[in-house]
Amino acid sequence: MNGKILRYGIVKRVVLGATLFLFLAIGIFFAWLYSYLQTPAPPILDSPSQVVVNIPRGASFPRIQKILAGAGLVNDDLRFALMARYLGLARQVKAGEFALPVERRPVELLRQLVVAKPVQHSVTVPEGLRIEELAAIFAADDWCDAERFISLARDEVFIASLGLAPLPSLEGYLYPDTYYLTRNIHGAEAIIPILVHRFSVVWRRLVAGREAAGEYSRLQLVTLASLVEEEARVAMEQPRIAGVFYNRLKRGIRLQSDPTVLYGLDEHQGPITRTDLRRKTPYNTYSIPGLPRGPICNPGEKALQAVLQPEKNSYLYFVSNNDGTHVFSTNLRDHNRAVYNYRRKLKKERDGEKTGQIGIN
Repeated sequence: MNGKILRYGIVKRVVLGATLFLFLAIGIFFAWLYSYLQTPAPPILDSPSQVVVNIPRGASFPRIQKILAGAGLVNDDLRFALMARYLGLARQVKAGEFALPVERRPVELLRQLVVAKPVQHSVTVPEGLRIEELAAIFAADDWCDAERFISLARDEVFIASLGLAPLPSLEGYLYPDTYYLTRNIHGAEAIIPILVHRFSVVWRRLVAGREAAGEYSRLQLVTLASLVEEEARVAMEQPRIAGVFYNRLKRGIRLQSDPTVLYGLDEHQGPITRTDLRRKTPYNTYSIPGLPRGPICNPGEKALQAVLQPEKNSYLYFVSNNDGTHVFSTNLRDHNRAVYNYRRKLKKERDGEKTGQIGIN
């Protein structure tokens, strides 16, 4: 009997000791984990207040941890992974490019990775550029491949997938603006729809209730806006130039817009020649009546608005002042005089360059 009691006492003490040891081990483990959670990674010498990291789509948590450790945000420590799994956050970390503050506690950093918004990069597309020029802008900062951009912008199947009527290309529909993009947006397949969507939004707003919208198709209006964009260097002249083009169209006079001569001519250099003017292309408004086949650039809002609200005038001609503005005429005689004055002024300036007296009256 005494032996049984003795054995029971020994077992009881062993169980109690094991239990105490287990609780002690658990306590030490959580203290070890808690100390890690509350201690930021040691700062890197001369480190900025924020570090930008890129979490790839589909990255495993161990890979994410290595990325964060490489950026000096956390230690490559088992406790970080344990904490993420214990809090149920390991699978909630989002892919993308994030600007994260340094010297944050690991638990704060992990929670921020779950709720943070990706870094936005601004990309500015100026008015009046052509497809090839837009492709170069986006390719320069590795948003897409330039050749792929150009190819898709002329792919009729891809164009139709964007909900547009059959078009030879997206020239005219790639809206110039400042775009704020995140790095999870990549490739021409992702970039082009953003530009086309912005065009559609602006167009719907501008076209509502406009008179001109009922007389011409959207393709014709956008084409005309592209001519206005190319011809007008001063925004205030855009409605007037639009009015001139409408006047010529109504009278059956060829538009004779110089920028249409150059469109489609590969690597044209130097001034336009008489041979260029006579060249028969679907865009050359010296050799064809009416509007070109399609837009010759991507016009901005002011040019689009100008063709929807043109100035009511009697002008049929305009010629450059060589300072961004134009001289407008209602008849050919006055226009020829303005052309003569322009050429004389241009010759005087060129002669001034040769003698070093440019700008002296």
